[in-house]
Amino acid sequence: MNFRSSLSTVLLLMICCACCYSQTKNVVNDEKAVMDTTLIIPAEFNNTLDYMLQSWVIQRANTSNCQSTTDLGVVSDSTYKSRLSKMPCLMEMPYNPTVRSYIDLYTIRKRRQVEYMLGMSNYYFPIFEQVLGANNLPYELKYLSIIESALNTTIVSRMGAAGLWQLMIGTGRMYGLEINSLVDERLSPIKATNAAARFLKDLFSIYGDWNLVIASYNCGPGNVNKAIRRAGGKRDYWAIYPYLPRETRGYVPIFIAANYSLIYASEHNLCPAIVNMPALTDTVMVHQRIHLEQIATVLSLPIEEVRLLNPQYRRDIIPGDIKPYALCLPLNYANTFIEKFKEVISYKADELIYNRRSEIEVPQAAATITPGGYGKVIFYKVKSGQTIGMIASKNGVSVAKLKKWNNLHGSTIRKGQRLKIIK
Repeated sequence: MNFRSSLSTVLLLMICCACCYSQTKNVVNDEKAVMDTTLIIPAEFNNTLDYMLQSWVIQRANTSNCQSTTDLGVVSDSTYKSRLSKMPCLMEMPYNPTVRSYIDLYTIRKRRQVEYMLGMSNYYFPIFEQVLGANNLPYELKYLSIIESALNTTIVSRMGAAGLWQLMIGTGRMYGLEINSLVDERLSPIKATNAAARFLKDLFSIYGDWNLVIASYNCGPGNVNKAIRRAGGKRDYWAIYPYLPRETRGYVPIFIAANYSLIYASEHNLCPAIVNMPALTDTVMVHQRIHLEQIATVLSLPIEEVRLLNPQYRRDIIPGDIKPYALCLPLNYANTFIEKFKEVISYKADELIYNRRSEIEVPQAAATITPGGYGKVIFYKVKSGQTIGMIASKNGVSVAKLKKWNNLHGSTIRKGQRLKIIK
């Protein structure tokens, strides 16, 4: 086995592990496999499109001057074929009745959602194109995010996939993303796009065919490999189509339809919505723990906008005291943040950062007096992610004393536990 074969085998094993959730989906057997031309709309795809209408940025969108109308008449098959053939795409974009059904879905039934995605794409697509170009990948892969998330950074699927590119936790960590209680970089537009690009590149090194790559991105390489075997070893998407999981059969046609619908939006009188996304942004590195509410209040920004630009901070906390983290702000607010930094970190610091409300002081009359004749007992409520060392340091006491006061023989504590501290 040569080096390239060995590398492909290792990548396949790694990716199969990261995508093992998909192995629970069923593939039809050889005897019953037939070409299903009915419109198969994946449940997650429909839910994602509908969910975007409830997001903050969409609720405040304004209608543009473009005149949106569905009165276009009937578009002929020859017109669709001609338009698809003229798209500036490296990837194959064939036309068939299934593809047409999904084009109708985007351009007729889901028009409003497509118009919002057109507006939001002005912000996200330049990010995607920069990363795809740096990795020498086809630019049309940016439309994969349309299918996966409808450009909603915080959406999480039933299976736990998250972000614009719907990465599972295992896949995200395999490509270097930080995922914990405070930070989930699968939700970061830049970092998640870098991870997705590397993932797609690895899949292409295995299959050498972009349609198979897109199918395996959806259902996992294991299911694609099964379909290839059941199709007699054929490595063509349309040949293995009947043997793929039912929802995956619609995935490549949806991808083709997404490319078509956004490229030829004007031909279908689809008007980009004017959404509340800043045209230009800037990034500053934060070296101190900060709450997004502190930033929003002091800079007079809507908290929703700060969250929209920094979706990776799951609890609104940037843990900059652990290591430097990036903060994205509208361009004209970055310098203001630097100028007002001291005011930002001081605003409601006890409440938002240190959660002093969790400390319950015993009234002075009932306070326990230590053997030395001084001291007051307080009870501290343990928060998620805290260790006994962190709590001891925060309250200016030693770990040994904290353990002694609470009859702790080890260092294990749990969220919600109350610890006695003598001040």
